[in-house]
Amino acid sequence: MAEVTNKEMTNREEDYSKWYNNLVVKADLAEQSAVRGCMVIKPYGYAIWEKMHEILDKMFKDTGHVNAYFPLFIPKSFLSKEAEHVEGFAKECAVVTHHRLMNDPNGSGVVVDPSARLEEELIVRPTSETIIWNTYKNWIKSWRDLPVLCNQWANVVRWEMRTRLFLRTAEFLWQEGHTAHATREEAVAEAQKMVNVYAKFAREYMAMPVVIGHKSETERFAGALDTYSIEAMMQDGKALQAGTSHFLGQNFAKAFEVQYANKEGKLDYVWATSWGVSTRLMGALIMSHSDNNGLVLPPALAPIQVVMVPIYKKDEEHSAIISRMNELKAEMEQVGISVKIDDRDNLRPGFKFAEWELKGVPVRVVIGPRDLESGNVELARRDISTKESVAQASLAQYVKSLLDEIQKQMYEKALKFRDENIIKVDTWDEFKQQIEKGGFLLCHWDGTAETEEKIKEETKATIRCIPIDSCVCEEEGKCVYSGKPSQRRVIFARAY
Repeated sequence: MAEVTNKEMTNREEDYSKWYNNLVVKADLAEQSAVRGCMVIKPYGYAIWEKMHEILDKMFKDTGHVNAYFPLFIPKSFLSKEAEHVEGFAKECAVVTHHRLMNDPNGSGVVVDPSARLEEELIVRPTSETIIWNTYKNWIKSWRDLPVLCNQWANVVRWEMRTRLFLRTAEFLWQEGHTAHATREEAVAEAQKMVNVYAKFAREYMAMPVVIGHKSETERFAGALDTYSIEAMMQDGKALQAGTSHFLGQNFAKAFEVQYANKEGKLDYVWATSWGVSTRLMGALIMSHSDNNGLVLPPALAPIQVVMVPIYKKDEEHSAIISRMNELKAEMEQVGISVKIDDRDNLRPGFKFAEWELKGVPVRVVIGPRDLESGNVELARRDISTKESVAQASLAQYVKSLLDEIQKQMYEKALKFRDENIIKVDTWDEFKQQIEKGGFLLCHWDGTAETEEKIKEETKATIRCIPIDSCVCEEEGKCVYSGKPSQRRVIFARAY
């Protein structure tokens, strides 16, 4: 990697969008690919995603789910079986029409072989409900076959016109859970359970406060009876939908004739859920915590939690410092800390400091000849940019405790910012003024799609969710736009 300094970073306050794009590339997380709208996730960025994958996968398995894999290609006829579903995804679908190329007889390169047209066109997976429920038809015959609790880790394609690395790309990575249940109550409980799993992950690992709530009917997943989401506030005051869990009712079971014999021997349709998070979480992580010097990673998701940088002039100093660093590294690794010694000899220490600051490593440890003599190290925290001297003898336990403290304080800082930017708004004039400043606006809404659409048209703000935690919203009032009666407040915001 070329030498990096944080002076190359765009100022967040001057241009937030440019700052984000600049940071993703300069921190070595991802880059644009040769395919329009698609990204290359670079090793450091993928290492963070792997940490997310590992933690979430365990959380899913701890709640009884198992992993499976379903085809990337979906027959076009499958999508048409559930009307709302096809309508919701039709504009984003990539379609495979042929299965072979040939040399152009006119000599202009490679062309599609017209004789190799598929009998039925295939959709490149935008989501997997249809192919999975067509499969579940073969798996489910009796109440003894239920519940089916499957998850898959996969890629999907949604042909987005306006893309941004991690936040919105034509192809992205995700997990999608698809479960089948004997009763409505079990399916609703499953959908609620999984949105709470997502919230726990966001709060405890990403250090990102979220609001759990229902989506409005307009904002629901295509084909769902109810959608739960976790909504996070980014540092520019915009909302980001970080995960969703859907109660699908019996819609897909009826579309694909998935019935089971209950204990009385009568046939009934299965009840369904689906739920998912994606590499969009990477964008959420970046925008929740990072600053003008680069990434700020919570220790729970940092691929490297401690970087050690030696400072020396003579070869014998170098040898002694590296030997001691290896001892300290082993001690820290024994208590579960991931450590890297940056012993590259082609970069000055100042450039190393800037690079690891840019990459968001939570703790930096520096040892020079004087530190070796004194038995101390210089320790710097990335999140609040402080330095201190710490005894080498107690370094492992000190850092272990410090990482927990950093994780906690990062969450508390983000929570304070969010709560300071959740604002109750009761008049339309106040709404129009406040939405320009950003944040979550807690407003009464009359419950109609017409009002929701009018507000969106006039302000670009949407209903992020109807909260069920984090905000007190059950109170009578008047709709901020129409003045009609309302029983609760909802969250409006501009969103990514």
